[in-house]
Amino acid sequence: MREAISTGDVEDAALQRGRFSRTMRRLSRDKLLVGIGLPGAIVIILFHYLPLLGNVIAFQDYQPYLGITEAPFVGLTNFSFLWDGNPAFLNALVNTLILTVIQTVLVFPVPLFLALLLNSLAGEKLKRLLQSILYLPHFLSWVIVVALFQQMLGNAGMLNTFLINHGLPQIHIIGVPDLFKGLLTTQAIWKDAGWGTIIFLAALSQVDQQLYEAAAVDGAGPWRRLWHITLPSLKGLFILLLILRLGNSLSVGFEQIILQQGPVGLEASEVLDTWVYNNGIIGGNWGMSAAAGLVKSVIGILLVIGANKLAHVFGERGVYEK
Repeated sequence: MREAISTGDVEDAALQRGRFSRTMRRLSRDKLLVGIGLPGAIVIILFHYLPLLGNVIAFQDYQPYLGITEAPFVGLTNFSFLWDGNPAFLNALVNTLILTVIQTVLVFPVPLFLALLLNSLAGEKLKRLLQSILYLPHFLSWVIVVALFQQMLGNAGMLNTFLINHGLPQIHIIGVPDLFKGLLTTQAIWKDAGWGTIIFLAALSQVDQQLYEAAAVDGAGPWRRLWHITLPSLKGLFILLLILRLGNSLSVGFEQIILQQGPVGLEASEVLDTWVYNNGIIGGNWGMSAAAGLVKSVIGILLVIGANKLAHVFGERGVYEK
């Protein structure tokens, strides 16, 4: 018996030494790639994974002067807004869901339409010029974008100045609660739709041109080539990007909204991100705000998993395979 145990221990030790030796050989072989990737991995660990430990304050009566280690645990008390029907939280949740639906239906497909439009242009110079013009707004901060819209559409902006000079009635767009969600959607499309076309244009450049030539020889017009060749080629990418967007769908633009929240009021503009900021940073309810952020993250993960399962049902690969 002792000999059997002893033999097994020796085999296990030899197996572990073999694995360690193979790992070291692979590291030595790929040391350049490891050296390149190591700083990025360290940054991700330090700034993306370690901060996750801070979510523990969602279960504490956290106070900054006590710190995480000394703050008392309060269980699920900070999640009371979920079952107590906190009016401010419900208002923020409703506004977030409405904006999520609007942005998913209206904002998300715009880069695809722009990419198809640019791809259909015959002139290469014109295509590059339009691409550059469409990319530019992405590099502007939300402060500049909001200021530009106020200068153009504000009560004393260019539009109303033109209307007044020509004896026409003014149009109030900025600061009107009923138009706030439409304004946010317009700003989001103007700023980021052009930048979003990059991935679709890259995918379109990989479509086999012989397919279009063969279809043209068979008499297929532009619309048939679009329907039977282009769109099927982009289907997998479109679903992948949609799944990734769903994971972040409850984040509807904190900076964009907080900059314009004053004139329209909290009822029309409060969303989950701004509620967490106003309730946690401004109001001092750190634990409750952390709990709200944690709930939002869990919902995002569930949406990604659900959408990925749905993609598998329809035969697509999704974010990850089965």
